[in-house]
Amino acid sequence: MAGSDIMIRAIAMVEYSTVPTGIEAADTLVKTANIEIIEAKVVCPGKYIVIITGDLSAIMAAVDAAKSKFTEKLVDSFVLGNIHEEVLSAIYGTVEVEKPHAMGVIETSTVASAIVAADTAAKSADVTLVELRLAKSMAGKSYLIITGDVACVSAAIENARVAAEDKGMFLDSSVIPNPDPEVWKKVL
Repeated sequence: MAGSDIMIRAIAMVEYSTVPTGIEAADTLVKTANIEIIEAKVVCPGKYIVIITGDLSAIMAAVDAAKSKFTEKLVDSFVLGNIHEEVLSAIYGTVEVEKPHAMGVIETSTVASAIVAADTAAKSADVTLVELRLAKSMAGKSYLIITGDVACVSAAIENARVAAEDKGMFLDSSVIPNPDPEVWKKVL
């Protein structure tokens, strides 16, 4: 990430099935519009993701260009005009949870769908995004963990499930009303 001092207005991501196409797509993104790459890297199992920020119209133009140029190797993508402030912190593991409550977990088949699900969960109920694990040692799958009271966690997980299911990327979810402290210790 370029730094936590970035003022995030809008965010987008393209996810490709091969590294060369992903790198070429990154080049297309920056040459198409005035955007900033905040992450470009390989994720399991050899896919390539590029996360960008900038004005909404600029990132929409850039993502449209990359998607249309490299359609056959596109795995997933998104454009979010107003990302929830906790999403990037959850991606980079900088969330501190002093007193966790109920735990909600959702798993998706792509990185992009997990980020959209996390954003949806955070915006739909009074929950804290604990972690957003993006395709690391998971064969390309991703998951998110949230905490809050049981009703809020349940509502947020349901809304996140619907968001991931919209593109057919939802795999599984769980709400644990009162996780054992040992589980939280390992998760946090």
